[in-house]
Amino acid sequence: MEQGLVVNEIFGPTVQGEGRSLGRRCAFLRLGGCNLSCSWCDTPYTWDWTGAGESGVAHDPRKELHRRSVDDVVAELLEFGTDLIVISGGEPLGQQKRLIPLVVELTGRGLEIEIETNGTHPAAPELAAAGVRFNVSPKLSHSGDSRRRRIVPNALVNLAQLPGSTFKFVCRNTGDLDEVAELVSTFNLSSVWIMPIGRTADDVTKHMSELADAVVERGWNLTTRLHTLLWGDKRAV
Repeated sequence: MEQGLVVNEIFGPTVQGEGRSLGRRCAFLRLGGCNLSCSWCDTPYTWDWTGAGESGVAHDPRKELHRRSVDDVVAELLEFGTDLIVISGGEPLGQQKRLIPLVVELTGRGLEIEIETNGTHPAAPELAAAGVRFNVSPKLSHSGDSRRRRIVPNALVNLAQLPGSTFKFVCRNTGDLDEVAELVSTFNLSSVWIMPIGRTADDVTKHMSELADAVVERGWNLTTRLHTLLWGDKRAV
């Protein structure tokens, strides 16, 4: 079996643009590959080799994906000098067994780790034991994927039981909030964050303004997309 991580890009220092750590200085490890195909995905270059996304662009895996040893990735991440490492994708838990030694090494050095996941894979016990925090983003029907693909009950139950897990939903308007509420109720999800869809600052602000009052009324949290407000759709900032 081939060893090492399938990496799309490593970059930093930057800031975490979403959720509970919004604005925190961090470095990113973005892995390749995803088991979903959201039409509005903002990182299609990690998985879309056929042009299935809304841009219609087919990306080249020979250019976008690189197999890297854990030692090399750890060394590069440490060079950024940040206290927080965000592991994103793609879908990182698709290669979580190979992530375990990296996470153990980084947490052993006192770094905090957040993993961004779509919630379709239960977390390996070793990742939870290392103190990783999971930012879980179950996809709603407007993603274009079937419920069977995007909602995996045993995975959501597993992730909901882990300390520090948050659940972040990409929404267009208040009409999406009933769908969020059904998932929150069905899987007993806590620490719920609503994030506006959008690849431009104007779109993010527009959708967030439409959502804000209803989100607060439901007792949930609201997050912007800080990286989009600051840098638009630019990669690796």
